Amino acid sequence: QVQLVESGGGLVQAGGSLRLSCAASGRTFSVYAMGWFRQAPGKEREFVASISWSGGYTYYADAVKGRFTISRDNAKNTVYLQMNNLKPEDTAVYYCAARIGMATTERADYAHWGQGTQVTVSS
Repeated sequence: QVQLVESGGGLVQAGGSLRLSCAASGRTFSVYAMGWFRQAPGKEREFVASISWSGGYTYYADAVKGRFTISRDNAKNTVYLQMNNLKPEDTAVYYCAARIGMATTERADYAHWGQGTQVTVSS
């Protein structure tokens, strides 16, 4: 079992940047592929980015490609989401998720979830 805690959310103006962190505890972090998902009010939770256990493979939703970067530090048991050029439509609760196996883009593939961190982008 792995426990996940997100941090780094907040209020930022359009065009600004934030870096989200997700700290993992419990089972060995490096065996997990990690993902970031987000959920805006009244909408389904959607895929944002994911990264393989080694960090060698990354995947992004089209809406964030070129603006967001996912990375991980296995020595620190942490995965990051660097978000640049933020837009009002990026406003959502951002969730970190983990799964054993390959990184995927499907929410249903991830067994472990954090509580989420709010990101609000003002226009």
